[in-house]
Amino acid sequence: MTDGAEALADPQNTEPATHTVLTRLREMIVTGEIAPGTRLRAEALATQLDVSRTPVRSALAVLSAEGLVLYNMNRGYTVRAVTLGDIYDSIEVRARIEGLACRLSIEQGWTEEGLQPLDELVARGRAIVDRGEWSEAIEYEWYDCNWIFHRRIHHAANNLVLRHAMRMTILYPVFGDAVRVSPTVAAHVPPRARQIAATVPPHIVQSQADHENLLAAIRAGDGEGAERLMIEHVLRTKARILAIATLR
Repeated sequence: MTDGAEALADPQNTEPATHTVLTRLREMIVTGEIAPGTRLRAEALATQLDVSRTPVRSALAVLSAEGLVLYNMNRGYTVRAVTLGDIYDSIEVRARIEGLACRLSIEQGWTEEGLQPLDELVARGRAIVDRGEWSEAIEYEWYDCNWIFHRRIHHAANNLVLRHAMRMTILYPVFGDAVRVSPTVAAHVPPRARQIAATVPPHIVQSQADHENLLAAIRAGDGEGAERLMIEHVLRTKARILAIATLR
């Protein structure tokens, strides 16, 4: 996860290293770097991540609560195998939570100072799309804007329960196209669907337009409209995965 996203991290009640370890372990699990069924030993992970065992143990407890790892009294922690159905379910739930976040953020009231970063993120995304070129690095750059845009809306809702619930829906990588970078999704789509295009993919063009429409609704104070737009925006990912998965 990028520095920009880290800056928007939820406050933790433990040492700062815990959030860093939590973020890294979650990323390693959802990208398949740590395979399903792998036993997670705090000592080995602490050595690998060059931290003490305390933040690792704290992170494993959080990941267990989020459902990414399983805990057994005899075996300890193991990585849970995430299914395509789990990802569909997570997108469905995330869509509603993000829609609620949009509406709540408007009810809380946006200041011009708060809106400025959203303006900048949307403009940065538009500049990327308008260049017309695409690559793995450009995809990462656009998804970085995407992630921070969504996170700012989550935080503007000023609802800690909502942010905790949102973390439990992250069952696939958020820093790139799930069709390409999620091992669970990739296993169900044809190889050609995972190739990087030379030009901006249609789903990115649509997502960028969604961000612009969402920003307009937020600026207009249209809570119901923003909620509806966000739900539609998030559910496009599920619809796209479903469509591509039928191409096999």
